[in-house]
Amino acid sequence: MFDLAQVQSAIGRFGFNGWLLYDFRRSNVLACRVAGLPEDSSFSRRWFYFIPASGEPVRLVHRIETGVLDHLPGEKRVYLRWQELEAELARMLQGQGKIAMEYAPRGGNPYVSRVDGGTIEQVRATGVEVGSSGDLIQFFEARWTPEQWAMHLEADKLNQQAFDLAWEFIASSTRAGKILRETDVQDFIMDHFERNNLTTYHPPIVGVNAHAGDPHYAPVRGADSEIREGDFVLIDLWSKLKRTGAVYSDLTKVGFMGSEVPERFEQVFGIVAAARDASIQLVRDAMAAGRELQGWEVDQAARDVIEAAGYGDAYIHRTGHNIGQETHGNGAHMDNLETREERLVLPETCFSIEPGIYLPEFGARSEVDVFVDADRQVHVTGGLQHKVLPILA
Repeated sequence: MFDLAQVQSAIGRFGFNGWLLYDFRRSNVLACRVAGLPEDSSFSRRWFYFIPASGEPVRLVHRIETGVLDHLPGEKRVYLRWQELEAELARMLQGQGKIAMEYAPRGGNPYVSRVDGGTIEQVRATGVEVGSSGDLIQFFEARWTPEQWAMHLEADKLNQQAFDLAWEFIASSTRAGKILRETDVQDFIMDHFERNNLTTYHPPIVGVNAHAGDPHYAPVRGADSEIREGDFVLIDLWSKLKRTGAVYSDLTKVGFMGSEVPERFEQVFGIVAAARDASIQLVRDAMAAGRELQGWEVDQAARDVIEAAGYGDAYIHRTGHNIGQETHGNGAHMDNLETREERLVLPETCFSIEPGIYLPEFGARSEVDVFVDADRQVHVTGGLQHKVLPILA
């Protein structure tokens, strides 16, 4: 439900004079969500909704679709011709100074950049300065309720159980002389999800040896690998409860098909675990000190550890992503590689920390989830793996 007072408070908090929501044919899904438009709604004309930091909002809609924003508070203005649209925009934004839109300077954050360049030009021509609404978006899109945090903890418990069962399934099948493939383990985990009323948008990753060195490897039945003694195994799984509003748990762990783990595997995984822990500690320290923390800083803390160990070229993805009702949510990511994530790590949001080192013969990754509560307390879920698991021990 749209809460004008809360929105206006957030606009001021993040240093804007107003927030201009804009959409054309659902090209800006973030604006549609903030505006409370149903996901199955369809509109064919441009609309604007300007929310000042204080005062009455203004709705600007086309004459053919005058009712598109009627559920929202504020004055309604109607345009027909493009000249009227430009004139009303200028009147609406006159003297507003700096406003927020779903825009990222120089395209630096494609997760936020939903408004086309021409519309940004059109808005700037009215005399306002346009800034990124990234933190505003995550303030309304990415924060969890206490109920969602509780559902995450339930999913986390079941996901950790999935690992325990999967490792035992691999070990017992191997001891019994059965031929076991990556997709067999994938199917086993999916059965566990179904038995426990969990859902996921994609089956888990089960990667052996070189396949573990591909961060987005997906086993394909008939083309996947057998799991044999002496193999390195990576499992990455994510799921949420089958309930309205449920949020994901997303975890990665690794194991070795033997009773003792070779030093090479332990050495590489130890660097990954140290990188993970450095990022977690940075979040804890920043939250305890009450200082603002940007997503790129969390990424860099892990990246520094891996680069210092000489594996910088083998760390080929960001350190983490926001987690919500989608596995990759709309809040701040932990990224200073693909983007420079300048959105803040906000209280009541959750994100993964999952550094990795990917080599031709194998890849090691450790993934946990981090939730910062309303009191800035930092919670780590998923269980911190400190050593490669000897699956056959």
